[in-house]
Amino acid sequence: MEQKTKINAGDGKQDLTITRTFDLPVELLFRAYAEPDIIEQWMSNPYSTTKILKFETASHGGYQLESRDAGGKVVFRANGAIHEFDPNRKIIRTFEMEGTPYGVQLEVYQFERLTEDTSKLNMHVIYESVAQRDQVLALPFAQGINMAHNRLEEIVSKQK
Repeated sequence: MEQKTKINAGDGKQDLTITRTFDLPVELLFRAYAEPDIIEQWMSNPYSTTKILKFETASHGGYQLESRDAGGKVVFRANGAIHEFDPNRKIIRTFEMEGTPYGVQLEVYQFERLTEDTSKLNMHVIYESVAQRDQVLALPFAQGINMAHNRLEEIVSKQK
């Protein structure tokens, strides 16, 4: 089955783009990235629960989140700085997975209204190096982000 979330990663480049069309109004899609309680829901999965530890949306604010397995062990922690937060239009932030060799990445999220009931997310992710980007792509990255976006759409669509 074809994945709805598309990743374009050109050879020898240190960036990639991720695009996804959602059956959600742009305001709801943006809320999925802007409201901690919604983020926690779609980032959690049957194997782990995600909690937002810090979330400051003002320019030069920051965020931190972590996921724990059923036994309470931290399996993933990430943090970053928010550089721009323009409701329903754009978020620019850094992202760092703690305790991994993947380094800090710069992420530009652009939210586009297609119709009253559909919208598109365009993500541009820039890594410190081609090698770091390729390390991330070697993981089940495409499947993971597609599954997360599927959960996002399912959870947020209930708020229509």
